[in-house]
Amino acid sequence: MTDKLEIYKRAQDPIPSIYRRWHLYGAGLENLKLAEAPTPEPGPDELLVRHDACGLCFSDIKVIRLGEEHPRIYRNMKEDPVVLGHEVAMTVMKVGENLKDQYKPGERFTVQPDIYIDGVGYAYGYEIQGGLSQYNIIDQRVLNNDDGNYLIPVRPSTGYAEAGLTEPWACVTAAYELKYRTGLKPGGVTWIIGSKANPEHNYSLSAGFDAASHPDKLLLTDVPDYLADALRARAAAIGGIEVVDVPDVEKPPVEVVDDIVLLGADAELIEKVSPWLNHFGVVAILADEPLDRPVNVDVGRVHYNRWLYVGARGSEIADAYANTPVRSSLKRNGKAWFVGAGGPIGRMHVQRAIQKANGPKTIVCTDVSAHRLQDLDETFGDEARAQGIDFICLNPMEREAYDAGMAPFKETGFDDIIVLAPIPPVIADAANWLAPEGVMNIFAGVARGTTAPLDLSNLYMKDARFIGHSASSFDDLKLMLHETESGELSPNRSVAAIGSLSAAKDGLQAVQDQVYPGKVVIYINIEDFPLTAVPDLKDVLPSVYAKLKDGREWTNEAEAEFLRVMLP
Repeated sequence: MTDKLEIYKRAQDPIPSIYRRWHLYGAGLENLKLAEAPTPEPGPDELLVRHDACGLCFSDIKVIRLGEEHPRIYRNMKEDPVVLGHEVAMTVMKVGENLKDQYKPGERFTVQPDIYIDGVGYAYGYEIQGGLSQYNIIDQRVLNNDDGNYLIPVRPSTGYAEAGLTEPWACVTAAYELKYRTGLKPGGVTWIIGSKANPEHNYSLSAGFDAASHPDKLLLTDVPDYLADALRARAAAIGGIEVVDVPDVEKPPVEVVDDIVLLGADAELIEKVSPWLNHFGVVAILADEPLDRPVNVDVGRVHYNRWLYVGARGSEIADAYANTPVRSSLKRNGKAWFVGAGGPIGRMHVQRAIQKANGPKTIVCTDVSAHRLQDLDETFGDEARAQGIDFICLNPMEREAYDAGMAPFKETGFDDIIVLAPIPPVIADAANWLAPEGVMNIFAGVARGTTAPLDLSNLYMKDARFIGHSASSFDDLKLMLHETESGELSPNRSVAAIGSLSAAKDGLQAVQDQVYPGKVVIYINIEDFPLTAVPDLKDVLPSVYAKLKDGREWTNEAEAEFLRVMLP
């Protein structure tokens, strides 16, 4: 006899005429209501999908806090409520007439939620109905958008939680695959400022300004005459390059600049010109002496806009870009510090650092939550140490132990610092621990316009780099799904609590209150089941608990047993 889980997997379970979904009518958790709606029929170019599992994310909390003020929401939420949920696993239930050659009931997918139509965002779980609903229509916004089709096929053997958590995991793995320019942006706007130029230097630009590759517009401010004349002559020989003199650094005649090159610099000058940077913009500093003070850097834009600051000593502009290419991967056998490691995303970073080949030899995890830090050590400590990794967990609130634990790194510093706490003073303090050629990744999503004082002298005195990251691409999600299905990385290890659709509001409250050290996953179509920490299944569902790993980690086998018990 075929069990109900097999029927469910094959999409042979009955589709109800009425289905449930969570409506968010405005800012505040009190405006989140469980509602019912008629189950729709797909049009000829649409799919009806069943949402199987949905991870809850702190990004959902941002929508709940901001309501219509959220930058991804542009509609009247009282009249047209938002259905949250972008970390989603789904199964095709019905296929529109025009799509029957492409899709079949029972096929499984996850979705890249950042969907754009003619440049306008319609993100899944924001403008498009999300995963906190039993069923959904997948229309041409998902299937035929600016980047093509954003559905990603999932193997039948992959767990529902595994598939849903591919999205947050892709954001983590993408942080270590970042690529940065190693020269002036071709076709862009370059601004060279010589206000602080060293008169003893003979400045030059040996690469990135020739017929094969060059900016389309060149702005010059206080550039030494010999260099300005050489650049104008080169621009004239190449042809089509506009050269503009800019007398006032606070009033360039453009809206944005792709590259700002400073011949010599001081902190105030860097702060004045940085706001003109475009997305993916670069500030290149050529200087020989340390700055007189830290620079107030917009760390929000380092994170969201991928601003990059580079530097070199001497007089060759190209050296600031190419001498030390920006590394985003963790240094092999290096020392890595994860700041704010105890939360769901921090744990993913730590797990990846342990499980991926050629990782760091020393991993330091810090967090102000003793509970989360203890759970992190219990989950990963023995595994890391068995691989010869020096795995250290420290709580800054326990000052004496923290200072003693950090003391060995005062001289050496860290090769990689991953900042997962969106707190400017924490970012600024951590930056002081960078080793020569070290990289700080500002992963935490601090708001644009948020500044932190950073010693940018380290760019050219120590060849250090500050980078940032936000979200993931379609290719990042595909890569993460491949690593999941190949067994290289396991998103299941991130699951900390589970519940049914009716428990989603409690789950979101728990995410907001940082109750659990890992992710909350909602199983959308099961019988009502309260939000439950995975280890607590021992007393609630012992047959499911028996299939956990080490009595604490979610597995596909535990999920299958859970669904057999809980499916209607």
